[in-house]
Amino acid sequence: MVMASNPVLEDDPAEVFTSSNPFELFDDWMKTAAKNEPDDPTALALATVDPDGMPNVRMVLLKGVGPDGFVFYTNLKSQKGQEILSSGKAALCFHWKSIRRQIRVRGLVEQVSDEEADAYFGSRAKDSQIGAWASRQSQPLESRFALEKEVARYAAKFAVSKVDRPPHWSGFRLKPVSIEFWRNRAFRLHDRVVFRRTDPETSNWTEERLFP
Repeated sequence: MVMASNPVLEDDPAEVFTSSNPFELFDDWMKTAAKNEPDDPTALALATVDPDGMPNVRMVLLKGVGPDGFVFYTNLKSQKGQEILSSGKAALCFHWKSIRRQIRVRGLVEQVSDEEADAYFGSRAKDSQIGAWASRQSQPLESRFALEKEVARYAAKFAVSKVDRPPHWSGFRLKPVSIEFWRNRAFRLHDRVVFRRTDPETSNWTEERLFP
């Protein structure tokens, strides 16, 4: 059987770095990924470091992006939450195998406002809201049954009422100092462009192509 080719996967020499604004370019690539990625195109690897400089990486979901940065949410007492609060820095990596593209982001991290966190928490499914109360993320767990008991306890507590956002649950905004765009090409002669700025509060970026 002959499989139909996906034009996105071919070694198309057409220019893919279509904007000198990295956020506009990110939006363009995300739209392409959303049309082709079979799983969640908003999934990203989040890298942090502990107080000893030992790195950690895990997958999270992007929940917002704009000129002010990239937003994701978590338990502030989790390992990633504590490491971000301690260092104020993190890195992200989006990899879309379906379109053979990758974006790496490095920058400074700040906590989102209470109003922003409340709004997003309120948009979540109630089961997810209850889970945010029940899980002491990254802490030792005696057994699965112990977790299920906590879920049942909070489900009963909020059975007929609105679930308020837990004080230990919020979001972070990574304000990038560099964003690198990578596109796979034949014979490992990949395309790479990196945007940099020294101050994450400004909109002034420098653009530079890199050897693959």
